Amino acid sequence: MTASSNFTNVAHAVSGVVGGATAMVILYPLEIARTRLQIDDSKSRSTHKIILEILKKEGINGLYRGLGPMLTTIAVSSFVYFYTYNGLKLIVLREAKTDVLTDLVLAFAAACVNVMVTSPMWVVNTRMKLQGAKLTREDAAKQAKVQYKGMLDALYKISRNEGLKSLWSGTLPSLVLSTNPAVQFMVYGALKRYMQLLSNTAELSGATYFVMGAVAKMVATFVTYPIQIIQTRSRFTEGHKGLFTALVDLVNEYGLCGLYRGLGAKLSQTVLNSAIMFLLYEKILHFIFRVMGRTIEN
Repeated sequence: MTASSNFTNVAHAVSGVVGGATAMVILYPLEIARTRLQIDDSKSRSTHKIILEILKKEGINGLYRGLGPMLTTIAVSSFVYFYTYNGLKLIVLREAKTDVLTDLVLAFAAACVNVMVTSPMWVVNTRMKLQGAKLTREDAAKQAKVQYKGMLDALYKISRNEGLKSLWSGTLPSLVLSTNPAVQFMVYGALKRYMQLLSNTAELSGATYFVMGAVAKMVATFVTYPIQIIQTRSRFTEGHKGLFTALVDLVNEYGLCGLYRGLGAKLSQTVLNSAIMFLLYEKILHFIFRVMGRTIEN
């Protein structure tokens, strides 16, 4: 890999890290609410009600439980994803211009690499996000009582007490969910190329990036949400069910509506997260390239 290619990959990765981490800090209470709605049996079935319930029972700290490990996970995950995606994209661009199908394939490949590298961190993040939480599900409440001092301590305790396999709990749903960023980047890439052509400029307005990021994530979330519930549950509780078995159990327990438990919280959090992330990512990326006197290859 040339120095120029490596610079481009790192620039994309750093921009993705800053954008992703900033968006998560702003919207973290919604992330907490979404996780609770997916895992617990609370009677509160809306985002604002679950947030008020957490504030009442656990205080403001309950809305920011596990923020540190989450930011670490987001930083590593974003760096791996954006570096891999844009590295693959640069290789493809040597032969041809990118298109919708190329975006889909490269985004899926980058997401799969990201899953295998960062799955243990996401397992720890889910556990720490809920440790000490007041949950109503018996199995979830038992797991929430386990205390971890930090990410390294959690990695050690989970691997020691549950086996190394547990650090990759939910990997199959996660690999299936690689279709989520694949669809997201496919839609975003198509919208971006269309808007650049329409406006005849490489750098679009912040509002345009914001809307495109929101639309792309909304489409991807609707398509893959039922698998996201299985992924979250697999990371939190012990035991390893097959993907199909877990989906059937979820439907048997909650009905078909169970496949979209917490969707409102997920959409309000993840769509805004994506919109803010892409806005910051694009603006930071263009700033870096301007400062270095380089041109971004789309």
